[in-house]
Amino acid sequence: MMSPVVIWLGVGLALMVAEAVLPGAFLVWLGLAALGTGILEQAHPLGFELQVVAFGVLACAAVACGLAWRRKPTPGTLNAPGSGLVGRTALALGFAGPEGRVRLGDSDWAARLVDQENAMPGAVLHVVGVDGTVLLVAARASASP
Repeated sequence: MMSPVVIWLGVGLALMVAEAVLPGAFLVWLGLAALGTGILEQAHPLGFELQVVAFGVLACAAVACGLAWRRKPTPGTLNAPGSGLVGRTALALGFAGPEGRVRLGDSDWAARLVDQENAMPGAVLHVVGVDGTVLLVAARASASP
């Protein structure tokens, strides 16, 4: 018969491996609680009932710590269209006055210059804002829309 320490440590490791394979971020906390229960059982042998109680307490504490540790989104930036675009650099494709197109990553975007009349093709521009689906770009990163 296997010792309870080996069982708890095995369950803990199995849960942590399952976390690496399955999507989400929940099994890791239960895995840590099972590992903690195994370590507690090794340090001070407990009966089955106390092992279950220890696992429950450690699981609640681990999940609470995980929820507190999880990064909270900054208000106003969750799913904001420009949240990942502002601050990036784009390559000017062509402008007629302040309106034109830029290449950002592997996509072409409509763009509007905020600091000059015209940009030559190939010029490096900085995204300073987003207006709908139009990028607001400037030759200097410090320009504001």
